[in-house]
Amino acid sequence: MEAAFARAGIHSAEELHALGADAAYARLLETGHRPHFIGYYVLVMGLQGRPWNDCKGAEKAALRKTFDALKAAKHDKGRSDLEAALDAIGVIERKA
Repeated sequence: MEAAFARAGIHSAEELHALGADAAYARLLETGHRPHFIGYYVLVMGLQGRPWNDCKGAEKAALRKTFDALKAAKHDKGRSDLEAALDAIGVIERKA
């Protein structure tokens, strides 16, 4: 993750905290990082100082909606629904 954040221009924990989870994850997606919901919510929990597996129920459902919106805006932009689904299961190459 350190290398992925560096590619996204985030080089310190202070920068990561200042950006917040959503903006930082959006930057990761913009630089080609493959989206993964668990990675997103682990980032959210970590920035809150909580264990990664502390996210449950309604809070987890709300984070999923935010993740899906970030992914649609930053990773799946310009893709058909079929292309996005095929990419999600690793069948086609992702578009930059």
